[in-house]
Amino acid sequence: MCSFLEWKDCKIVYKRYASLYFCCAIEQNDNELLTLEIIHRYVELLDKYFGSVCELDIIFNFEKAYFILDELLVGGEMQETSKKNVLKAIAAQDVLQEVSTPDDAYDL
Repeated sequence: MCSFLEWKDCKIVYKRYASLYFCCAIEQNDNELLTLEIIHRYVELLDKYFGSVCELDIIFNFEKAYFILDELLVGGEMQETSKKNVLKAIAAQDVLQEVSTPDDAYDL
């Protein structure tokens, strides 16, 4: 189910996936179908990274979900269309994060 709502000078475009709703506020002259495609691509990337993404994955890994979105979009425009390239960048970030924070850094 997807809908388009008018709100002041913006349009709200949203799509529901199971129990998750993904919403975007876009300008009046932006393409709603392109926005739905971006939402779908983002959910596909979340599914590939987390397995079957759920609300708890996003809540407890918000920084990772935001990083995935940041790799996909820049300034509200699609930056990378290849899911493979986005997942490679995320994997590289995971490796950097593991190297910079050793497991015993939190054992105080």
